[in-house]
Amino acid sequence: MTVVDRILGREGGKERNPVWSATDPLILKQASPPEKRLEKDLLVKVPAIPPRPLSGMKEALEALYAYYNRRGCIYPDPLAFVYLYENRLDREVAGFIASALAYGRVQQIQSSVTSVLDKMGRSPSGFLIGMNPDELRNIFGSFKHRFTTGAILSGLLEGLRKIILEYGSLESCFLSHFDLSDQNILPALCSFVSTIDIAAGARMPMFIPSPEGGSACKRLNLFLRWMVRRDNVDPGVWKNVPASRLVIPLDTHMHRIALAMGLTQRKQADLRCAVEVTENFAGICPEDPIRYDFALTRLGIGNEAPPDEILECLKLDHYRRQ
Repeated sequence: MTVVDRILGREGGKERNPVWSATDPLILKQASPPEKRLEKDLLVKVPAIPPRPLSGMKEALEALYAYYNRRGCIYPDPLAFVYLYENRLDREVAGFIASALAYGRVQQIQSSVTSVLDKMGRSPSGFLIGMNPDELRNIFGSFKHRFTTGAILSGLLEGLRKIILEYGSLESCFLSHFDLSDQNILPALCSFVSTIDIAAGARMPMFIPSPEGGSACKRLNLFLRWMVRRDNVDPGVWKNVPASRLVIPLDTHMHRIALAMGLTQRKQADLRCAVEVTENFAGICPEDPIRYDFALTRLGIGNEAPPDEILECLKLDHYRRQ
């Protein structure tokens, strides 16, 4: 059974109409017959329309957050791979791999992440610790995901292996560079990327870019969101980095949304733009400035859309139901 089969609840190649279980969020369980299903158990998408007119952006964002902040909304986001594992180290490794490969078409991302994690078995961290560089190159030598080759991937995995052996976890490595007096996580992220490059034996600017180059580092900031934040969507594996220091995972989709909402006027989705958008969100929710990232980036995905009143208040009318 592949990783995607486990996410979708497939058995013997057939889907079993899985849903996220409200009582056991780490796995997908088979749903009861329709007449026996409980709305709270199935986490179905039937959010209430706000009972009164929305008075401003924060209230509209909170309504949007309430609409999408449910486990049932995660798949096919690559975050779903993290929930396949209970062990903290396994979640770190699976999350880093899934976020690093989170570029391109959704199906291609699913296929590529699955092909890597399937080879790593039930414990990705245990797999890495037990491997040596030659074994990693032999196992992943034929891997290809757009511009990420098997050589690049095996180098990254060797880097992660060395970091886990030296620091005990990716979190401990990141914390060794993090200072609470920093305005955000960017100084620590620069050092974290440098440590990965050194451990991997090569720089990987296209695959694992550093903020030093001006990149918005969307995939790294996505990984940090998964690790740091904790709610019904983000698992919050790490405990010692405050959410208030996170930076928005900015890509072209989020950039268009931020432009429409008036959170930035910058024309490029670069690091400066990511910081500006984050600072504007911090004016709304200072303790958790990227609280609304997952909800906002669901817009335009699939056929569902939140109530028009929310979109109108956020100046995102073009995401209305068709």
